[in-house]
Amino acid sequence: MTPAVLFAAIIALVLVAFQVGKARSLTVAGGPRGIRTLHSLPGHYGLLTAMWCAIPSLLVFGIWLAFQDAILIRMVLVHLPAEVQHLPKAQLGLMINDLRNLVAGNIAPESVAVSTRLAAVEYLHLQSIARLALSALAMVAGIIGLLVVRARIRPDLRARNAFESLIEWVLFGCSGIAVLTTLGIVLSIVFEAVRFFTFVPLTDFLFGLNWSPQMAIRADQVGSSGSFGAVPLFTGTLLISAIAMLVAAPIGLFSAIFIAEYANRRVRSVVKPLLEVLAGVPTVVYGFFAALTIGPLLRVWGEAFGFNVSGESALSAGLVMGVMIIPFVSSLADDMITAVPQSLRDGAYALGATRSETIKQVVLRAALPGIVGGLLLATSRAIGETMIVVMAAGLASNLTANPFEAVTTVTVQIVTLLVGDQEFDSPKTLAAFALGLVLFVITLVLNVIALYVVRKYREQYE
Repeated sequence: MTPAVLFAAIIALVLVAFQVGKARSLTVAGGPRGIRTLHSLPGHYGLLTAMWCAIPSLLVFGIWLAFQDAILIRMVLVHLPAEVQHLPKAQLGLMINDLRNLVAGNIAPESVAVSTRLAAVEYLHLQSIARLALSALAMVAGIIGLLVVRARIRPDLRARNAFESLIEWVLFGCSGIAVLTTLGIVLSIVFEAVRFFTFVPLTDFLFGLNWSPQMAIRADQVGSSGSFGAVPLFTGTLLISAIAMLVAAPIGLFSAIFIAEYANRRVRSVVKPLLEVLAGVPTVVYGFFAALTIGPLLRVWGEAFGFNVSGESALSAGLVMGVMIIPFVSSLADDMITAVPQSLRDGAYALGATRSETIKQVVLRAALPGIVGGLLLATSRAIGETMIVVMAAGLASNLTANPFEAVTTVTVQIVTLLVGDQEFDSPKTLAAFALGLVLFVITLVLNVIALYVVRKYREQYE
C-alpha cells in the first residue's frame, strides 16, 4: 500500500470511528429520546472516538515516513559485500546517492555499478515488505484506539471536555513543533557561523571594507586567500532598502488614508483590489521590469541631466522594490485605520476638528501600532528580497552611498556563496551562514523596536 493510499485508508477509518462513537452514545442513551441523559452531544462522542483513532495511526504513519529511508539504507548496507561496506565515507556516500537516484528512477541502471543495482533490488524488496507492515500497524493502531474509546462510552463520560482537552494538547504540540523548528534553524545558523569565525575574526567580518570571498576549496584549485569584510554588503542592503521604503511608505500610507477615509464604497471596491494585485506579481517579473525598463530609463535620464547612472544601480532596484512592497504597507495600514472606533472620529468632530485634523491627530495616532507593524513587515520584505537585486543592482560589492552605482546585498551574496561546487569546510561557504546570522539579528532588532512603539502608544490610548 503506497503512502497516499494508506493515508486515504486512515482517513476512511477515522470517519468510520466517528460514526461508531456517535452510534454507541445513542445506544447507551437508549435511543434519540435519551440524549438528555448524556453528558455531551452524540457528536462529541463521535469526535472523541475519531481523534483517538487518528492520533496513533497518524503517529505511526509520520514516524515511519520520517525514518524509513535511513532504516532501509542501513538494512541494505548490511547485505552488501564486505569490501563495499568498508569503502571510505565519501565513496560510500556517493554510492548511497546513486542508490537513491536509481530507486527513484532518476538514472539508468547501466550507469551505476553492479553492486549498486543489487542494492537497489534489495531496497525495493525491503520497501515493499515495510509498506505492508506499516499499513497493518497503522490500521491496527487506529482500530485499537477506536475499540478502547468505544468501550469507555457511558452516559456520564465527559466527551466534550475530553475532546477539547485533546484538541488543546494537539494545538500545544503544533506550537511546540513551530518553536522547535525555529530553534533548530537558529542553532544551525549559529553553529555554522561560529565555525566561520574560527577562520575569519569577527571584527574583520563586521568592519572589513573589502568583500572578495573567492578562494580555493580543493587542493587542485587556484584561488585567492579571500577577503570577508561585510561592510559593503551591509551598506548595499541598507541603501536599497532605504530607497524602497522611501517609495513604499508614503505612497502606501497615503493610499491607505484615501481608501479608508476619503474614498466612497464603489471607489474602495476597485482601488484596494488593484493595489493588492501588486503583491501577487512574482518578484522575477519585477526584476525583468527593473532590468529592461527602469534601469535603461534612469540611465537615459541621468545622461540628460549630466549624471553617470549605471545600467545596474541601487536606485533602479530600490524603486522597483518599493513598488513591490506598497501593498504590504497599504493593506495593513488600511485595516488598522478602518479598525479605529468611529466614536473617536465623532468626538473629534464634536470638538470642531476638520476631517484632515481628525485623521492626523486622532485616527493615525490610534492606528500607529498597526501602521508600525506594516512598515516593519515591508522593511523585512525589502531586506530579504533577492531576485530584484540580482537582476537590477548586480553582484558588485561596492562600498558606496551613491544610488547611481551598482551594489549588492546580503541575501544576494548568500545565494551566490551556496550555488555550485561548494565545500562546507571552506570559509567561502560558511560565510553565507554568518551573513544569515546578521540578517537574523537585524530582524530581531526591528521586532524589538516595533514592540516598544506598540506598547508605548497602546498604553497611551487605552
